[in-house]
Amino acid sequence: MHTPTRGRPDPLVTGALDRWDGQGLTGEPWPFMALCSISRLHQLLKKALEAELKRFGINRTGYFLLTTLALSTGGSARLSALSRLMMVHQTTVTLTIDQLEAEGLVIRRPHAHDRRTTLVEITERGRECVKRANEALTHAETVPLDRLGGLYQELFAALQPVREAVGDTAL
Repeated sequence: MHTPTRGRPDPLVTGALDRWDGQGLTGEPWPFMALCSISRLHQLLKKALEAELKRFGINRTGYFLLTTLALSTGGSARLSALSRLMMVHQTTVTLTIDQLEAEGLVIRRPHAHDRRTTLVEITERGRECVKRANEALTHAETVPLDRLGGLYQELFAALQPVREAVGDTAL
């Protein structure tokens, strides 16, 4: 059954349900609709997040990297750990660190006990940047982030069972 959104029918649901059998598609429409819905939401939120973060001179990957570093013990982490935690290729992490380092938001340091390893550490300037960005996201003015308001915690809680179901349980 399809649930209206703000009193209007959801065109994704209506369109797929009305046409699925008529077009000779096999299986159920729900896998397509769920994955399409997640993908559309991801694109909309990604675009809004990028617009909001642009004011701070960082992109989405930079924001996630800075926040991850700010949350880590001592404010530093290995490149490999950042890659794993953020679920992005190590090359992406390296390129992002290059950009953040040029802005004075992070620094690279040699590991104290492993010469092969480089640590990335957030600077005070980086902490201030991510602090302001997180505050702005809490009170975002960019559509659709502004519409989420106090729904962030509920959204996170609603997605937890889905993440666990697909195996996103280990950091």
